[in-house]
Amino acid sequence: MIAAEIMSRNVATVSTDAAVGTAIRVMLQNRVSGLPVVDAEGRIAGIVTEGDFLRRDETSTERHRPRWLDLLLSRGRLAEEYVRAHGRKVAEVMTPNVATVSENTPLEEVVSTMEKRHVKRLPVVRDGKLVGIVSRADILRALAGRMAHAVASGTPTDQTVRDAILAELQNQPWSGRDTVNVSVKEGVVQLRGAVFDERERQALHVAAENVPGVKGIKDELIYIEPVSGMFIEAPTS
Repeated sequence: MIAAEIMSRNVATVSTDAAVGTAIRVMLQNRVSGLPVVDAEGRIAGIVTEGDFLRRDETSTERHRPRWLDLLLSRGRLAEEYVRAHGRKVAEVMTPNVATVSENTPLEEVVSTMEKRHVKRLPVVRDGKLVGIVSRADILRALAGRMAHAVASGTPTDQTVRDAILAELQNQPWSGRDTVNVSVKEGVVQLRGAVFDERERQALHVAAENVPGVKGIKDELIYIEPVSGMFIEAPTS
């Protein structure tokens, strides 16, 4: 999947010279927690979020520190905080140099950028101009769609279920492919063999549960303690 497939296209925006109050009203009216900021030519200039309005003079939430701590901070840092608490225009409180993605950016890269930049949304641009936005909600909608499609795709046979589970385990370095046996009967997955870490047991369950057609799991795996070699039989359900 790519950004263009899941992005929201009708994006509420605010201009750089708009008043802070205007940005707040637009966010409330559209029920969004962040707005892309665009210049007169429609190019992305930054982003403004709810977090930019948490420390404001009007609500008496402006940051206050002990005097001695203020002396340790640079005058530039203090001046910047003053602007963000008292600024009247969006350009004065927004985050500039915002991370963006293109329409063809793979979803994996979108998620990776969100994690690295600690952001909840990414503007989608074409030639520098805003064409959409990808938020965490958009990713959740895509996930819900894929899961619904998997459920509606029909009831596979026991053999296709087993093949799908084995294919997933083949791609996972934790799976212990040589120590775990998988069989399927009437949609119930039977797991036999050994695991050397209880977290492997949970991962095996998840791998099986994610295959369409699985109705249940019968766990007969034993846990072998790697150092002592002692084993514990599978917990009874």
